[in-house]
Amino acid sequence: MKKCFPLFLSLFISFTVFAQSPPDDRTNTPQKPSDTQTNTAQSTPDIEEKSIKISGTVIDKETGQILEYATLVLQSIANPGKVNGGITDGNGRFEVETAPGEYNASIEYIGYKTYKVPQKSFKESIDLGTISLSIAASELAGVEVVGEKTTVEVRLDKKIYNIGKDLTTSGATISDALNNVPSVNVDVEGAISLRGNENVRILINGKPSAMAGFGSTEALKQLPADAIEKVEVITSPSARYDAEGTAGILNIILKKEKTLGFNGSVSANIGYPSSSGITANVNLRTDKFNIFNTTSYRYRDAPGNAFFDNTYSSGRFDRVIEDRIYNRRDKGFNTNLGAEYFLTDNSSLTGSIFYRTSKDEDLTENTNRRFIADQLNSRTFREEGENQDQDSYQISLNYVNKLDEDGQKLTADFQYSKDDEIKNSTIEERTTLPDDNLIVLEDVFENEKQNEYLIQADYVLPMGDAQFEAGYRGNFEQDITDYRLDSLDQASGQFVQNQNLTNKFTYDENVNALYTQYGNKFGPFSFLLGLRLEHTQLKGQLNSAFDNNDFEESLGVDIQANFDKKYLGLFPTLNLIYEFDEEGRENISLGYNRRINRPGGWYINPFPSRSSRTNIFQGNPDLDPAFSNAFDLGYLKRWDKLTLTSSIYYQRETNAFERVQEPTGQVTTDSIQIIRSIPINLATENRYGAEAGLMYNPTKWLRLNGSFNIFKFASEGVFNGVDYGTDNSSWFARFSSKVSLPAKVEWQTNAFYRGPRSTAQTETEGLFGINLAFSKDILNDNGTMSMNVNDLLNSFKRRSVTQTDFFTSRSEFQWRQRSFTFTFTYRFNQAKKRENGRGGGDGGGEGDGEFEG
Repeated sequence: MKKCFPLFLSLFISFTVFAQSPPDDRTNTPQKPSDTQTNTAQSTPDIEEKSIKISGTVIDKETGQILEYATLVLQSIANPGKVNGGITDGNGRFEVETAPGEYNASIEYIGYKTYKVPQKSFKESIDLGTISLSIAASELAGVEVVGEKTTVEVRLDKKIYNIGKDLTTSGATISDALNNVPSVNVDVEGAISLRGNENVRILINGKPSAMAGFGSTEALKQLPADAIEKVEVITSPSARYDAEGTAGILNIILKKEKTLGFNGSVSANIGYPSSSGITANVNLRTDKFNIFNTTSYRYRDAPGNAFFDNTYSSGRFDRVIEDRIYNRRDKGFNTNLGAEYFLTDNSSLTGSIFYRTSKDEDLTENTNRRFIADQLNSRTFREEGENQDQDSYQISLNYVNKLDEDGQKLTADFQYSKDDEIKNSTIEERTTLPDDNLIVLEDVFENEKQNEYLIQADYVLPMGDAQFEAGYRGNFEQDITDYRLDSLDQASGQFVQNQNLTNKFTYDENVNALYTQYGNKFGPFSFLLGLRLEHTQLKGQLNSAFDNNDFEESLGVDIQANFDKKYLGLFPTLNLIYEFDEEGRENISLGYNRRINRPGGWYINPFPSRSSRTNIFQGNPDLDPAFSNAFDLGYLKRWDKLTLTSSIYYQRETNAFERVQEPTGQVTTDSIQIIRSIPINLATENRYGAEAGLMYNPTKWLRLNGSFNIFKFASEGVFNGVDYGTDNSSWFARFSSKVSLPAKVEWQTNAFYRGPRSTAQTETEGLFGINLAFSKDILNDNGTMSMNVNDLLNSFKRRSVTQTDFFTSRSEFQWRQRSFTFTFTYRFNQAKKRENGRGGGDGGGEGDGEFEG
């Protein structure tokens, strides 16, 4: 919003100049016409020769960050009705042509103190140099959320949360930090949803990335939260974004320091259950280049537990109770090294290399008690040890060229990502009652390789008050899964390969896209209209011991394991916003977009994988993409100490995915029925919802914020003769407070509650959690000590009930127990950005900027 409003203001000024200065306006002015009063449209060549240029650069006073769309306003002293001006470009640069004379000049940017130069005489062209603006204290108080430099900005197509330093995520991961962003929810297993919908697209710096795990959320558990600058919540994406993700997009922007010189920070943490880590962010910036690096190492023990109470309507056992204990030991190292080289004043080339390696050692112990009627018949013990090694690489190149001083710009990107993950598991299950006998001993090998290429080009053409954009993006991804299962033949004492499960599956997803969009402003009304054309190819190739007929007979399903599908789709977008005042304190917005949800390789792979002998997951090659149409109506209101953001939304999705459970008709060697989970295209799904967020700063020492989201979804569809339609309502709420105590101590509390929810077969109880954090600045504010408690009440547990015609399962699952983390951060050549020290006064005084020419 900070950037949008000055742009709207400048366009309004231009409109006002045109409206107030008709060709004959000079004859009605009391002053004698002069060069300084001549309308630009009426200028003669002689007068044009006397015109001058006023230029300069606008930056944030504290951070040194450039301010795009800051506004220069020139008001003629001789003719106050005559107003001229312009806006800064992507480099924070402005250049305005005007007639010589005396003007009241001001430079404005929403949320910052206006810099004023009263009665300044401009007789010749001048470069004002660098103008530094300070954040207005009154504006800052209205937009604080939590932590340092935490604000919310509302744009035509997204909300931006500058999450700064959230105390409760010190020593935590990006996945943890996302759970504190309004509209976002991260469940106990790390699955991310937006407004209750898990089909959300995760981007890093605007692009699909190996850092985000190619759409998986696993990688986000490895990256440090300290690396985040801000998170863009894009619920109504414009045409410049991929159409993937029916819920919307979460774009995670990583830090890249812009301050000149060498600076950075080092952060180390230790915790219980056993965890430790260290993260370093360093940056070297000169006039010609900028080198940046983030490197971190992480170790964590993540003990968890689960309980399942399963009852069956058929089979040998009437009831099976499972107690699971999870012991996870995760080690990870990642580094991101990049350099930006300024080729000219208007162009730059940025290259970066990202590398992540991780080694996970997991041990799951599962005790089963099996009942016939109410009598304990037998007991088994299952132990699964899994070692997972993963290496990810990413190479990125970005070229930016500002073609002219009017803001015409061309950018080009290339990115290559590779991920190689190897899992080796040993599964042993044996009876412990009435006798100690081996049931099964298995070795599982799984190797998943992912390769992705991205090519992108974007063009921006300002046209007076309007702007035109066009571009191309190509995403080419290949996922190869090599799965082998060897089982011990107890008769021979040899391991035998299970041909029914061993396979190699190659899945390609190729997307070529063209887009164009156009935006304009008419007074307080702005719009952005776009259209995106995407061609999608989904291709699967199965290599196994079976041909397709044998494969169908073995699994008992009629599907095509080898396929090559192509889709061509148009995805229109429209975003509107109306400003009720010139200060941008109140607006209403409306967005519409069409989106697509493409099935990933895991949902497509037809060979089953299993979490136990009795439960398997099988992909469905017959899955087609799902499509959605979504509408969003938003309202924003800022008061001096209070900010309200709210919206209501509706989404209709066709061919929506739904995971269903059904019997396979097979039983284990000890007569337990085997259950299969499979994703299907359900017919339709309708979602309705409303959300609201409040940010309140009653005093300098207290900051409060809360958000609430309520939604309802209704789905309908039939699969294999079973009606899986459902109608469900749910909600979640989030509250946070931050208190500044004496002696530079900060205290933060975050609380979260997610209401009960249900699907076609499963009902899940509400979920509640509280996090606490304390921090203190030391070493002349160059260092910070912090302590946080995650899940204070040890209550972040998922409890659910699944009911079908053939079995009922009651379960409780806790991914990680309550944890404590202590963190020390040291900053060098980089003063801490404290909220209360970013400028004083009433936010409207003169002389709050300064020239640094």
